[in-house]
Amino acid sequence: MRVWVNFKELRGKLKFDDVLRHYGVEVKRKGEQHQGPCPLPNHKGRKDASSFSANLQRGIFKCFGCGAEGNQLEFAALLSGVDPADGEALRTVAVELQQKFFPSGASARKSSVSQEIAPVRPGPPVPVRVNVPLDFELKDLDAAHPCLSERGFARSTAEHFGFGFCSRGMLKDRLAIPLHDTEGKLLGYAGRVVDDSTVTVENPEYRYPSRRERNGTIFEFRKSLFLYNGFRFKMRDEPLIVVQDFPSVWWLTQYGFGRVVATMGAECSNEQVALILALVPSAGHIWVAPDGSKAGESYAQTLLTRLSPHRFVRWLKLEEGRKPTDVKIEELKARLSS
Repeated sequence: MRVWVNFKELRGKLKFDDVLRHYGVEVKRKGEQHQGPCPLPNHKGRKDASSFSANLQRGIFKCFGCGAEGNQLEFAALLSGVDPADGEALRTVAVELQQKFFPSGASARKSSVSQEIAPVRPGPPVPVRVNVPLDFELKDLDAAHPCLSERGFARSTAEHFGFGFCSRGMLKDRLAIPLHDTEGKLLGYAGRVVDDSTVTVENPEYRYPSRRERNGTIFEFRKSLFLYNGFRFKMRDEPLIVVQDFPSVWWLTQYGFGRVVATMGAECSNEQVALILALVPSAGHIWVAPDGSKAGESYAQTLLTRLSPHRFVRWLKLEEGRKPTDVKIEELKARLSS
């Protein structure tokens, strides 16, 4: 006999405040939000004291330091030391919370496995297409918007990469950034906030093309299958610089570093490793230039481990809290030429 768990119903009843307190987290409520140091096990000991944000009303969270995000059940799983993607482990955590906060409901409905899960006849699989090129382009992106010049980016840089301030649609009030696959085909747009202070769980720093279904086909976007700006380059002896984010690519390119690519985040997939290697001959050099943070340090160590058996790799290590865009260009040139 197994305790019945209706995950959707449980998420709707659980108060994130209670879940946080259950795991020993002091709730610092401001309206619907809680913000404070990240309590997740892989984030302990870091200095970013306000990196963790939870919407207590909607039951979702995000850490802008370690990148973890999800709902309150997935948060509980992480605090319990299990993988939220492991269905059985997540169920165990859900049962624990249900028995803790709703004991009458937990014991009221018990059933055998055969009663708990009704048999379902599988239908034909829905076809999935990944990174399908767009048949349109966004028009009237403002490459001369003040938010760019205030950050030191020239209009010519914005025009070179095709990004600009978007005044309407899904990316309204964000920078719209074209994303091209390895063949240079436009896959979609990323949208970046122009004011970092506005970043919340509901308003993430970046928005990427969402999963959608059309005419019986599912369309997915996966940034892990290409390198940002990688389509511009072929294999050459010149050093390749690998960074985490879009602005670092723009900044370094604007000041004369010709071969810069980004993985678009603090992770690097197997496909991206292969693409990096394909741009650098066996005797060539790779510079890894991540943010100066724990996430950036982990990113650099991962790339060093995976690339150094094949190419000469060096790490441009920045001080805590600094990004490549924060470093004076003379310093960058001196360090990258040493």
